Amino acid sequence: MSDVHTSPVLSGDPRDVLTVAAGKAGVPTAEATLIRDGANVTYEMAGGVVARVGPPGSQPAAARQIQASRWLADAGIAVVRAVDDIDQPTVARTRPVTWWVQLPEHRHATPAELGAALGRLHALAVPESPSFPVVNPFEGLRESIDGGTALSEDDRGWLRDLAKRLHDEYSTLTTSRPRCVIHGDAWQGNVVVPRAGGGPVLLDLDHVGIGPREWDLVSLTVDYTDFARLTDSDYQAFVDAYGGYDMTTWSGYRTLATIRELRWTAFVLGKAKTSPEAARQVRHRVACLRGEIERPWTWSAF
Repeated sequence: MSDVHTSPVLSGDPRDVLTVAAGKAGVPTAEATLIRDGANVTYEMAGGVVARVGPPGSQPAAARQIQASRWLADAGIAVVRAVDDIDQPTVARTRPVTWWVQLPEHRHATPAELGAALGRLHALAVPESPSFPVVNPFEGLRESIDGGTALSEDDRGWLRDLAKRLHDEYSTLTTSRPRCVIHGDAWQGNVVVPRAGGGPVLLDLDHVGIGPREWDLVSLTVDYTDFARLTDSDYQAFVDAYGGYDMTTWSGYRTLATIRELRWTAFVLGKAKTSPEAARQVRHRVACLRGEIERPWTWSAF
């Protein structure tokens, strides 16, 4: 999740950026259809190609996505594939555009399928080359909180203190944890299964890096413990498919769970400047984090 907010005049309208980049890459734009307008703006193109227009200045991150896709595929992991015959990323008006092979019709992974996919990913040896970055769960958090004028200064001060406490706890907890290649934003929507058959495929490689396996396991686990979105059997299937490790038994679980929930809150805080619904939701989420609302929580999706 990203909280980048840049003037369209400076960053370039995504459709204009796409047109310029497509001209450089030799990709036709006549049938380009918007799929998703987020931190990355995604378009379906003709010929089975998907284009992702990244935020301004994010060329290094875009290059790492391409690198991660090719390395994971070579390592035997089913992953969204970058188009091979285009020099990537293509930069236009400070924004990188990456080009991907469109997936067939697909669905989100089940908890068991997600667990199995993460088990295969985490079993890979950490490579010397390419050199993946160390995943930082706190990246961008302070900036999001400071810029979150939809909240009172009291709430923002409380969130700053929470982020600092969690950062200190995380540093202590993970110093001795084994490191592996992690997805960095692993949830059921970022691992999909083709409806025509085949195994789970990893998507959205923006946060692939090196870190503790627990950071990949925590999102689904929080859905179970704090939001009651999973049944006991679904969660157990996730644990079993991963290899039997239930991270709720780890003493550091609550710290990582709260970090993930704080990131989800900060994401909506970034949207609250222009969305009254997001402003209401972020205040609700802060009330949950502050202990004013008992679990299980209900948070609206954004």
